[in-house]
Amino acid sequence: MPDRFENHLPELETSPKPQARILQILTLASLALAVLALFLFAWIAESVSLNKAIVFDAAVRAGVHRYASPSLTRFMFGISYLGGNGLVIAACGAFFVFLYFRWRRATLWLVITILGALVLDVSLKSGFHRQRPAPFFGAMPLTYSFPSGHSLFAFCFYGVLAGLWAGRIRSTRLRILIWTAAALLVSLIGLSRIYLGVHYPSDVIAGYLAATIWVGTLVGLDRLRVQRRGRRKKQISVQH
Repeated sequence: MPDRFENHLPELETSPKPQARILQILTLASLALAVLALFLFAWIAESVSLNKAIVFDAAVRAGVHRYASPSLTRFMFGISYLGGNGLVIAACGAFFVFLYFRWRRATLWLVITILGALVLDVSLKSGFHRQRPAPFFGAMPLTYSFPSGHSLFAFCFYGVLAGLWAGRIRSTRLRILIWTAAALLVSLIGLSRIYLGVHYPSDVIAGYLAATIWVGTLVGLDRLRVQRRGRRKKQISVQH
């Protein structure tokens, strides 16, 4: 019996813990999602470049505009504001709150996410040079159309903010509420850009996909960092 037990000791020590397995699964899932989003973004970008998305964009724009009304237009302007200047104000507020509570990791996440989204938005718009459609409501923005910056920034900021907030809450119901509210807000911001007519539907989808690539990559790299740090701590504890 002792010999048999000792033969299994190395296997027991090296077998990954359930928490480590979950972390590995999350890492692979985040990176896989980023890769999938990259392929979908490339497909949409090619369709836009070859003018293959015209029929789809026109059909969706007409379908959304069919439900236009004065009250809905005011609502959509308010929602769109939350993806533009309102988002800037919210990001600054979150930044100072994180600094006040000394949430250094959350602050770093927020800064990296916003800066990466800004680089993506500027570089992709400059690279594709897609002209905007004729707006249904409001003035035409001065920047290029592809991808939607409102959709990209909303997905990055509100999604990451929901993750950072939910990670500090134990209540499962409250976590679900936070994620649901963030998903609804991000979806409405993209819809508002189509409703107002300042973006093609393919612009909005591309904005979501670009954000998925960026956030998915960040999450995957962060999980890898946590795994490496855990292995180093384990090695140090074994040596001592």
